[in-house]
Amino acid sequence: MSAEVPTENRTTHSSSTIVAPSLVKRAVTAAAVGNVTEWFDFGVFAYMAVTIGKVFYPDSSPTAQLLATFGTFAAAFLVRPLGGVFFGLLGDRIGRTRVLSTTMILMAVGTFCIGIIPSYSTIGIAAPMLLLIARLVQGFSTGGEYGGAMTFIAEYAPDRRRGFLGSWLEFGTLVGYILGAVVVMTLSAALSEADLLSWGWRIPFLISGPLGIVGLYLRMKLEETPAFAKLVEEADQKEQHAKKAIRTIFAQHWPAMLQCGGLVLVFNVTNYMLTSYMPTYLSDVLPPSIGETESYLLQIAVMGIMLIVITFIGRFSDRIGRKPVVLSGCIALAVLSVPSVLLIQQNTTGTVFTGLLIMGLMLVVFSATMPSILPALFPTDVRQGALSISFNTSVSLFGGTVASVMTALIATTGDVMWPAWYLMGAGVIGAISMWFTKESANQPLPGSPAAVEEPAEKSGRY
Repeated sequence: MSAEVPTENRTTHSSSTIVAPSLVKRAVTAAAVGNVTEWFDFGVFAYMAVTIGKVFYPDSSPTAQLLATFGTFAAAFLVRPLGGVFFGLLGDRIGRTRVLSTTMILMAVGTFCIGIIPSYSTIGIAAPMLLLIARLVQGFSTGGEYGGAMTFIAEYAPDRRRGFLGSWLEFGTLVGYILGAVVVMTLSAALSEADLLSWGWRIPFLISGPLGIVGLYLRMKLEETPAFAKLVEEADQKEQHAKKAIRTIFAQHWPAMLQCGGLVLVFNVTNYMLTSYMPTYLSDVLPPSIGETESYLLQIAVMGIMLIVITFIGRFSDRIGRKPVVLSGCIALAVLSVPSVLLIQQNTTGTVFTGLLIMGLMLVVFSATMPSILPALFPTDVRQGALSISFNTSVSLFGGTVASVMTALIATTGDVMWPAWYLMGAGVIGAISMWFTKESANQPLPGSPAAVEEPAEKSGRY
């Protein structure tokens, strides 16, 4: 075993692992800040979809430009399972922190490269080909990033606070999306269309370089997780397991992987519907009414409200359990998706905001709870690998394709209610998956001793 795991600020007892509160805080902060960078990068691409289509596919019709751009967007999701397999199994073998540092570097490099690719008018067909390569780098790194970050926080968090601390990971996601929306909105308002198409579109992608350096610095200063540190103590057994990890995952843990896939589906269909497709739905599908800048402001306002409530929902799930919270969100999707989309179709400031807010509040139920639910489906020795594979496979099939599928379905059928039907179907699948998932609130992670933050908690006085 090549991993060397420091044990400073951590004490392991026969029945529990006690981690210093300062170490827990530092671990959660590093994972969340890294997530800010990852999803700033992804968010910018979605918000710039129309502009990117004009830069890289100028000879196509507006609908074809959108399809091509969202196809490039979705291509990154096709390689996410490969990244999940590679980085997930690597994380189970050499440790969580090394993998998270590597994925941070790859994501920042891929995004920065998008910002320096010449346009179609300069190098022709090579431009969209280079864009595709950069997106594949992004997708490969993200395949290891999110599953690794969820695993990292879950293994550091005390059992009684895993929902609250896990919700900070998605807090970082929302901050990243908001930053992306603010930057794109500012550029759209400040620059003429000619300047935006000429050079302004590059700025958000170039910003990812400095953001990536900050995230990398924070992650490189972290210790390994307590659960993985304990696993390293059994080095010989660990080496034997690593040789057959992929077979073990699919042979022994396929029921949990199916449950994970269903939960990820409802989470990410809702997520990408709001964050990736709704800006295009407002600007290109519905009759022009509210301006592009106003549309961005409404999106930012909704995500700002989600930021306020997300950690409270995470803490609430620690008190009443994950299942009641998630099932409530799935029922809300089945009942409120149609009213939400109908309100957005009214295309006034008030109705669009209300419709987006309903969608956002349904999403935040899943955002707040999934980072604590999903890692608890798998034992420590296969956790990052099994989680990354099942998570990224589901995201690739159902999450990252939302914008492309919606664009194609609406263009083919003319039915602008497809976002509602899609969300309702996701809610049904999510409810079935959650129904068969074991409650994990206030329970140790499988294969790990009880995790506590203070000695008082161990004795029942926490």
